Amino acid sequence: MPRDGIDQIGFRILRELQNDARLSNVELARRVNLSPSPCLARVRALEARGVIRRYVALVDPVAIGLGLSVFIQVSLERQAERTLEQFQSAVARFPEVVECYLMTGDSDYLLRVVVPDVQALEKFILNGLTRISAVANIRSSFALKQVKYDTALPLPLIDKSSTRAWKSGSRVKFNRRALK
Repeated sequence: MPRDGIDQIGFRILRELQNDARLSNVELARRVNLSPSPCLARVRALEARGVIRRYVALVDPVAIGLGLSVFIQVSLERQAERTLEQFQSAVARFPEVVECYLMTGDSDYLLRVVVPDVQALEKFILNGLTRISAVANIRSSFALKQVKYDTALPLPLIDKSSTRAWKSGSRVKFNRRALK
């Protein structure tokens, strides 16, 4: 059985929606070679299962004056469960933080923060991050240039001449041409 019960058509639907979530159901159905009714049923099933979490518009940050992207490593004084929960709850309230990851290694969290300029970053750090209890260390790195940014996940492909699942053991095989 394919990964998490998603078959070849399901992955084709996901691939198309990742590229353009505004496709009409009729156009999506045409692209994945289904009739509209079964296509819509499959999309609704993917939504209900949480495979499709939401639909969004990707906004160019520079076009709206948010030209500074900063990666901030945060270390906490201690890694107790309550401390981690408090930090995560506090960070979730900052609109400047567009991504936050609990990490292994030298720091506890990695944040991606988007702000208009260095002054806004300073304000965010001084009035925001440093006021969260248990923050021990903050290290910032400025992104000079965005080399790659893609929101589409690399989905596995099934060979069209085969109905076998693409899993071999626990490894998923990817078609390199489809990832370019």
